[in-house]
Amino acid sequence: MISPDAEDRIPVAIVGGGPAGMALALALQRAGIGAAIFDAREQGAGAKDSRVLALSHGSRQTLEWMGVWSGVAATPITTIHISQRGGLGRTRITAAEHGLPALGYVAPAASLIEALGQAIATAGIPFHARSPVEGIAPASDHIAFTAGGQAYHAALLAFAEGAVDAAAATAGRDYGQHAVLCDVHGKPGHAGCAWERFTPDGPLALLPHGERLSVVYTCAPSTADLLLTLDDAAFLSRLQAQFGARLRFSAVGPRTRFPLGLRYRRQVTGDRQVWLGNAAQTLHPVAGQGYNLCLRDVRMLARILTDAPDPGDPGLLARYGAGRRRDRAGTIGFTDSLVRIFSNDIPLLRHARGAGLLALDLLPALRGSVARRMIWGIRGS
Repeated sequence: MISPDAEDRIPVAIVGGGPAGMALALALQRAGIGAAIFDAREQGAGAKDSRVLALSHGSRQTLEWMGVWSGVAATPITTIHISQRGGLGRTRITAAEHGLPALGYVAPAASLIEALGQAIATAGIPFHARSPVEGIAPASDHIAFTAGGQAYHAALLAFAEGAVDAAAATAGRDYGQHAVLCDVHGKPGHAGCAWERFTPDGPLALLPHGERLSVVYTCAPSTADLLLTLDDAAFLSRLQAQFGARLRFSAVGPRTRFPLGLRYRRQVTGDRQVWLGNAAQTLHPVAGQGYNLCLRDVRMLARILTDAPDPGDPGLLARYGAGRRRDRAGTIGFTDSLVRIFSNDIPLLRHARGAGLLALDLLPALRGSVARRMIWGIRGS
């Protein structure tokens, strides 16, 4: 139990008030566990987030369970088209063949953050803005920390936002790639189709986003430098050459970039501490698995802590760490393998990739296995 003389007692203190931290607070409330959020930024800072998120159908189910899905402006993905530039083989995965309304959805991060924030306010969950967490000191029956100049005690401290701590026991890889992000218009319209086009420079993703397509153009850092300096016509010509002739692009929006790498914590629990989402693992955006994996982290932690008298109990945290091991390892390995196998122009690998894509197209059971992994992760994890 938490020390009875602690002046400020919190069952779970959550570090980070972005889409992971707020989702965790709501899930814990559903599980009968009180929580408070501590964020170093101003409250509402996420409203300026210009990213889009690829949400699986499984993530939609989780957000519906939290009561926030109806407030998210999401575009359905009904088909995923996968191909490689310069090689044979392609496959299509459809929602209809899996009996689903959509395989996934594309949502502006700002829309999701706003819906989560409204749910947090309605639920009365404390949100401490401009309160970076410092001075962390685990003890046998609580964990102490300071935030915003005030001392707190909690049963559990959950790190739900930010990057993987480089000082922790981590593993990872620098892919030597950057992602250039923008929106474009395509003709004919996208009709709910998401495109994953593998090129020697890296994967090129086009996601349906309202009437537009959201582009994730992976390339070398020097190429990203160039892409940001090109005028719109020259950029669209470059994008067209990478993608091919299935769509014709026009009206590109502002372009941004960020570096790509893999970093993950080997252990996601510690003394009255747990790490989830980007604080536990940062993935390459290929196949759009980052936030979906985060929500699976969140839901399992909430399930394990349901009605727990001491959320920081080492046995419960050990159960969580063991329960997430298979799904985390499988998703990290899946995305990492896609990047390394497809981001090259080695002839033997190009032919093998084409054979693999052809097999996916011809074998419904294999295609279904890939779809289930993308939608729900690895079951039983």
